[in-house]
Amino acid sequence: MTHQAFTNVWDAIEDSPSEAENMKLRAKLMMALETHIHAKGWTQSEAAGRLGVSQPRISDLLRGKISLFALDTLVNMAVAAGLKIEITVTEAA
Repeated sequence: MTHQAFTNVWDAIEDSPSEAENMKLRAKLMMALETHIHAKGWTQSEAAGRLGVSQPRISDLLRGKISLFALDTLVNMAVAAGLKIEITVTEAA
């Protein structure tokens, strides 16, 4: 039996490095949105109205249902929430 070490869970469970990177970015955006919603004290209905989505979408977000969200959707939601997104690109190790 061989043991493999991974730097994070997405590297371990996704089929390719590009899929793992996509999931990492989606997870970061979802966590940032959740933190922002809680910090603002918004109800799910309030958050939905401010972010331009339905209340069930906010529920999915807060429950961490990452497979239901595309990266571009999360970017749009973050911008609607008044968040600034910055991307840093470096060479892979």
